Amino acid sequence: QEQIVESGGGLVLPGGSLRLSCAASVSGFNMYDMKWYRHGPGKQRELVAMITSRGATNYLESVKGRFIISRDNAKNAGYLQMNNLTPEDTAVYYCNVNRYGVLARDYWGQGTQVTVAS
Repeated sequence: QEQIVESGGGLVLPGGSLRLSCAASVSGFNMYDMKWYRHGPGKQRELVAMITSRGATNYLESVKGRFIISRDNAKNAGYLQMNNLTPEDTAVYYCNVNRYGVLARDYWGQGTQVTVAS
């Protein structure tokens, strides 16, 4: 059964770093796009970063230069390296993998909490 599991969240000081991981138990992971969303307190969910099946990346403007999304298709895994974190990055972070077309699929993880505070 397909499953998405995030890990790596936690409490970090402003200016600190965290690396989130996304383990995707899906067949043909290399054909999926992968996205990281976040949902902060009192905010709407927003797309933070994405990496396509071909490796193209895109980022939310406010995280450009601080966050790096990557994937390892051999491990069915994706990552979000987050540097120079600020309290505004506090949110639950969700991994989403999806593919389009006749074999369209869309899977979500349960989320991992990231709290940036002193």
